[in-house]
Parts: sequence; structure tokens; C-alpha cells
Amino acid sequence: RIVAPQIRDKAIVYRELEQAADLPVGWIDEQAPGAYRLRRRGDHAYFGYAVGPDSWKRELLPPRVRLWQAGPDLEPADVVGNATPTAFVGVRPCELAAIAIQDRVFVDGKYQDADYAARRREVFVVAVDCGEPSDLCFCPSPVADGAFDIALTEILTGEHRFLVRTGSERGAAVVGRLRTSEATEDDLAAATRVTQRAAKRLRGRFDDEGVHDLLLRSLESPHWDDVAARCMTCGNCTLVCPTCFCTHIEDESSLDGTAAARTRVWDTCFSVQYAEMHGGNSRPSPQSRYRQWLTHKLATWHDQFGSSGCVGCARCITWCPAHIDIREEVERLRAGA
Repeated sequence: RIVAPQIRDKAIVYRELEQAADLPVGWIDEQAPGAYRLRRRGDHAYFGYAVGPDSWKRELLPPRVRLWQAGPDLEPADVVGNATPTAFVGVRPCELAAIAIQDRVFVDGKYQDADYAARRREVFVVAVDCGEPSDLCFCPSPVADGAFDIALTEILTGEHRFLVRTGSERGAAVVGRLRTSEATEDDLAAATRVTQRAAKRLRGRFDDEGVHDLLLRSLESPHWDDVAARCMTCGNCTLVCPTCFCTHIEDESSLDGTAAARTRVWDTCFSVQYAEMHGGNSRPSPQSRYRQWLTHKLATWHDQFGSSGCVGCARCITWCPAHIDIREEVERLRAGA
């Protein structure tokens, strides 16, 4: 399988690719808090956009996964681990960081998630440096850095071309089968200009200095009431986030009792039911649910996994119908601390 960006329902999403013409050639995405739209660029860039509502989480941690099932004889049939070799084409630097974060959660810890691990082993990553970050993006760098097989920089000045670098033996083997030429000094300089231009739009957009301690000492701040007055607890932010991994389990059986199944489905910490347990609900209010999400994402994620849970893609800002910007919420907490 090849999964790559395509236009569906006026947004750029990741779907199986049939032909290169299906890529979003000549399109750019304009993003603002609570706003997203596509418009023509005026050129033929294949990857001239930032990010859409989809992330590669949909492939590695799908919205619904059958974990176990039993047929008429009630003998269990393990359905986990049947992954198909898949190439991810068009992975942005922020998304490489997000995949690395989920790898730490599902693969690198004491316990592995068998389904995630099986899918991850079969992935071939083609990363693309970011040349057109949105007005909201605040990732550390537009240059792909991490576990990729091939990384591309799309150059639009002069002849439309790609600078290619490899990050694995598999990547080198694929590039060795392509018709390529040695990069010239002009090619290298042009590629550098692409990422330098993008970096200028990213610099200084979010100050995370001291955020961990700030959030943990602000658990009783009255600012959470202000956020809750605006937040719809719809869960959009967690659904589009490339690192959020909340799920719940559905058990079902047939009416005649001859079949049963267990399915894992996406969930969100903004759901009232998510915090239900014996004895009551641990987060019954919108204030407590938003506080849990932001504090985990930017603070206790460090304690659990050794990094922030945010990669700066700004999806949660773009797709929030209440226009809530996590950077502004942090600054308001900082101002009131």
C-alpha cells in the first residue's frame, strides 16, 4: 500500500494512493483558529501545504481495531498483527516527531501494543521537509529529522525538482533504483533556502520554558473556568492530534451466543464517559476535562514518556470550533501565576 495526501471534502487527508496525479498538486491550505480552507497556489507543488485534519495516527492506531473474536465454535481467533507493508508518503517533520512519541508509548516501554508494533514494522517512511508552514505552525524545525527511510525537499525555483536524502538501508535501496543525478551546490543552496524561509515563519511562536511546573502549580487556577466557558468539550482537538492515544474497549456478542468480539475504538478525555469508574466520575466538569488534557499534553507527558506530547502542528487550534489556542491559554496562566 501507498498512503499519501489527497483532497477529500475540501481538506487534505491521508488515503491510499493510486497515482501521483491524485496528490494535492498546486494546492495550499490556509489556517487560522477555527478556520481551514484550500486555495490554488499558482504553481505545481506536490507538497505545497502544511497539514490537514488527518495524521498518521489513523494508520498506526486506527479508529477501530478488532482485538479478539470467537466464532460459532467459540474458539478464539487472534486478529491482531496482520499488517500490510505500507509506504507513508509526505510525512512532515512534526509528524515524524509525533510517530516517535507514539513509538515510545506503544513500542519502547515495558509493554508493547501488539497491533501498533505490527503496523509500525511494516511502514516505509517518505518524509518531506516543510516549505509552507501555516500561520499557526510552531514546530521546532521544518527539516525532517528522525526515523525516515527517504526525505525530500521540494524545490520550485528553476527546474521543479526534489533533493533526496536517505535515512536507512531500505531507503538507499529504493533510491538506488531511481533515475537520479548528483546534487549540485546550487541544488543544495536552493533546498536550504526552502527550509530557511519556512523556519522564519516558525521562530518564537511558543515559549515552553517552565510550562511543566507552571501547569502543575496552576491546577486550581480560576482560568480553567474561563476556558470551560468557551470549550465545547467536543473532542476535536484530541481526534486531530497526532499523539493523543485515548481509547476504550467495546465487547459484543451475538444474540444466539455463538460469537463474540472485542474492539478497541478511539476515545477522548473530553468525553464524560471516559472518566466514569466505580464510585463515580473523576472529571465531571468541562474545567476538569480541559485541565486534564492540557496538563497531560504539556506537563505530565514529560513525566511519563520523557518529552512533551505536543509537536507544534497546531491542528488542535485550527480544528477547534471555539478558536481556543493552547499557546494563548499557557500565556494567560503564566500571566496569572
